[in-house]
Amino acid sequence: MKFHRVDYPKHVPEAFRGLYATSTAVHDGVLGKEFLELVFLRVSQINGCAYCMDMHSSALVKAGVEPRKLHTLAGWRDSRFFDAREGAALAWAEQLTTLPSGAPADATYEALKEHFDEHGIAELTMAVAVINAWNRLGVGMQPILA
Repeated sequence: MKFHRVDYPKHVPEAFRGLYATSTAVHDGVLGKEFLELVFLRVSQINGCAYCMDMHSSALVKAGVEPRKLHTLAGWRDSRFFDAREGAALAWAEQLTTLPSGAPADATYEALKEHFDEHGIAELTMAVAVINAWNRLGVGMQPILA
């Protein structure tokens, strides 16, 4: 991987390996890879991380996700392609990603509890934190799309 700015894995290898290990743990969790890729793509859209958008949309296409679902992700609330579980997770991810707007609403959390147990909520919240970290690295250091 090459960067327009700083090759951060080279300069902070332990931190990079730690973030990568956290990502791997989240990917290997109970939520499922395709589900997480969808959440990661939505968070990356919000953060404007083109590198991550390319990576996660490519993974979803490879997994066989219907293109119309991907094309309507930014408007998921109005799309018929997202179920209630996905909607609850996407709402939670969006509110965690836009924290300057304030803490996620209690109603958003309550909707999440209808679809996820405490382990799932913890895993989803960790996943959102991880993709936000990757997005900030991607937007800040600008890896070159291959």
